[in-house]
Amino acid sequence: MDRSDRFEGNLEPNFWAGKKIGLLGGSFNPAHDAHVEISLAALEKLKLDYIWWVVSPQNPLKDSGTIAPLDKRLEWAKEKSSHAQIFVTDIEAKIQTRYTVDTIKKITSLYPKSHFVWLMGADNLEEFDQWRDWKEISNHLPIAVFDRPLYSTAKLSSKAACSLRAYEIEENRAAEIAKLSPPVWVFCLGTDNPISATEVRKTHEFFRKNK
Repeated sequence: MDRSDRFEGNLEPNFWAGKKIGLLGGSFNPAHDAHVEISLAALEKLKLDYIWWVVSPQNPLKDSGTIAPLDKRLEWAKEKSSHAQIFVTDIEAKIQTRYTVDTIKKITSLYPKSHFVWLMGADNLEEFDQWRDWKEISNHLPIAVFDRPLYSTAKLSSKAACSLRAYEIEENRAAEIAKLSPPVWVFCLGTDNPISATEVRKTHEFFRKNK
């Protein structure tokens, strides 16, 4: 059974029961190498079974005019995510959620036997306090933050990090986090790919044609 047979459209709870799953949400506009780097680091450091790339229909913090159609972004994400443990999903469109807080509540209710961790880059940690009900997100799922070039100081200076400081665990305990009770978070070093979707779009054929 190949990867596409196992994953394509497979959202049955029994398939994912007992699994430790990292949720990497975003526009993926388009998916790029830093998404892959964070995913592979999460699989290794957090000892996860799978990563879900949760491709958002529309990121509330981003201008809809710069976002490619969902079907294109899903296509690009599937092309980029060649690893057998990365699953690309449009579950937000299926369950009709827009905000992360609603998405994680719905996912955890649909998959009560799975162990989820919310994954983010340090660039997202920098603005995490702008997300709707961000404290509720931290109270609902463990969070793993991965270093990004130029954003390393977010661990020390961001409003969210300072607020959640008491719940941070050392990186050498990262493998435990999927089964720890929130609020709990960890900051993981070693992810240093500087690429961003903004940079990729500058040379991407689709965006050049649709300016």
